[in-house]
Amino acid sequence: MTLLDDARGLLPELVALRRAIHADPELGLALPRTQQRVLDALEPWELETRCGTGLSSVAAVVRGAHPGPTVLLRADMDALPLTEDTGLDYAASGERMHACGHDLHVAGLVGAAHLLAARREELHGDVLLMFQPGEEIGDGAKRMIDEGLLKLTGSTPVAAFGIHVVPGEYGIFSTRVGALMAGAIEVEVTITGQGGHASAPHLTRDPVPALAELVTALQTFVTRRFDVFDPVVLSVTQVHAGGPARNIISDTATLVASVRVLSHESSARVQEELPVLAREIAAAHGCTAEVDTTVLCPPTVNDASAVAAVRSTLAGLFGEERVLETPNPVMGSEDFSYVLEQVPGAFLFLRATPAEVDLETAAPNHSPHVVFDDSVLADQSAALAAFALDRLRG
Repeated sequence: MTLLDDARGLLPELVALRRAIHADPELGLALPRTQQRVLDALEPWELETRCGTGLSSVAAVVRGAHPGPTVLLRADMDALPLTEDTGLDYAASGERMHACGHDLHVAGLVGAAHLLAARREELHGDVLLMFQPGEEIGDGAKRMIDEGLLKLTGSTPVAAFGIHVVPGEYGIFSTRVGALMAGAIEVEVTITGQGGHASAPHLTRDPVPALAELVTALQTFVTRRFDVFDPVVLSVTQVHAGGPARNIISDTATLVASVRVLSHESSARVQEELPVLAREIAAAHGCTAEVDTTVLCPPTVNDASAVAAVRSTLAGLFGEERVLETPNPVMGSEDFSYVLEQVPGAFLFLRATPAEVDLETAAPNHSPHVVFDDSVLADQSAALAAFALDRLRG
């Protein structure tokens, strides 16, 4: 029996696990029911496990029969605050939904754990399994690292791998060398002036024109200060000013923006230069500006040798026609980036749209309508296990 044959044999129990998690989604860092399902699923293999203290994480170790380095495999576990509208018979009720495929990620890594535990004799080293909450809030991976994840086996991992399901032609893997996904920065700017009556704006220091000018200036800030080949995407997503009375000029006006970057250099410049721009525009209007920038996560940057290794592994398992190059970075963000800052590795996409869904109209991740074909779990499990096996075969 090959690795892929064994993975296909696990498919019914992996699908059952995925659907149980899908029907019972949890948000953020506190996922007690999902955590317990992972622990129950891992129990038959008597792995070393450790739960997080400040979050509902699970870290497990598959000890190889021979000494050697550590390889890390990761799955995120949290859902999104969405009301599901898929019509699936295992759909979630209420205002939570696994709309980003994390339920498949969990089941896929459980399958990899099974495959690796059955092959301990082939492992010259250990495999660290990272079941992570809080990806959607950009905080879970860093918290697990801060709690000592990377030292759990006794040595820092030499490689780290993760797979994320996305809509698209079923069974196709893709990745790229370098920046695969963007880093994310949240910005909040509060401009303070002096309010008054709308009939006498000359007696006020109106923060609204300053805020309006800043909204457009931020677009020029991106296009005129950053290299087009190291792109920055900035979207103002919220603007607030005033109260219930329509004839009152408010003392304050606030905007919130999301910024995406593909390099640490651009991230540093945004954090340094954007507050200066906001303060000087506010000052030109006789106002002041308070600026908060929060880095949710850095860019997800793949190591070249790790990408070459996973491409070779996937081609051997599934054929070269199922392994594609991701042509451009994705401006969405992923907090596995915190792991890849410390451990060379690769993050990949796996397309999993069901055959009956039109690829042209398939709902994207984070949509209440998105659906995935969970038969892809066999391939996902086999791929993750193979990444570790190939790296630790001595």
